[in-house]
Amino acid sequence: MNSSAEVEKLTQFALGLAEASAKIILPQFRKNISIDVKAAAEWDPVTEADRAAERVIREMIEKAYPDHGIIGEEYGTKSTGSPYSWVLDPIDGTRSFVIGMPTWATLIGLYRDGKPMLGVMNQPFVGELFYGNPLGAWHQHQGKTDAIHVRAASSLAKASAGTTSPYLYAKHPNFQNLQKTVTSMRFGGDAYFFSLLAAGHLDMALDPGLQIYDIAALIPIIEGAGGVVGTWTDNDPTQGGNVLAASSQSLLEEACAVLRG
Repeated sequence: MNSSAEVEKLTQFALGLAEASAKIILPQFRKNISIDVKAAAEWDPVTEADRAAERVIREMIEKAYPDHGIIGEEYGTKSTGSPYSWVLDPIDGTRSFVIGMPTWATLIGLYRDGKPMLGVMNQPFVGELFYGNPLGAWHQHQGKTDAIHVRAASSLAKASAGTTSPYLYAKHPNFQNLQKTVTSMRFGGDAYFFSLLAAGHLDMALDPGLQIYDIAALIPIIEGAGGVVGTWTDNDPTQGGNVLAASSQSLLEEACAVLRG
């Protein structure tokens, strides 16, 4: 069990990590920097901004908390045996980043004993930051910090939802049934949709095939705002997979039932 003081201290440190990484990333955004492509079935770009941002975050963690573990998209896993592990995605949505769309985000999560403890989602170009921990969830914009909460419970037929792309659902044909059932399904938001769910602007956010660093930071934000996170294939969402987050347990179960056919 973590004390409120410890949670607050670690949260402020995570916010400092987000600020430091933004100073590395922003000068490279919309500059047509060189792109490398990772070996993957889909086009998976990576830039020096991704790598440099993760390096600075890791260096700060290793200086302040040398015993903590680290799981990063670009530089892999540092195992220490500590109950604490930071989970990093320096630029979630690099495909958006390289074409100049401001829907990418820096994701910084902290797990304790394998469970999400706190998370930060930062979009520094827009100047918008979301964060959450066991004490709640908050949104920062234009110098203001406000507590955020999910919408009141909705039925699936009245729900608005967001996901990255319909093309990701080749192995999940029932997605088309979900799209037909909800009031609105929007595309292209990456991690932003999960944050907007937490802030009460959407009822659901979902994406298939997520890695741990795609979702780790977002779970404490959603749960801190009163939402729920699961998967429609019954695996542990804290490790990634086919993740669906919703404003209520009943809505999550209703959507999962459609996706399972």
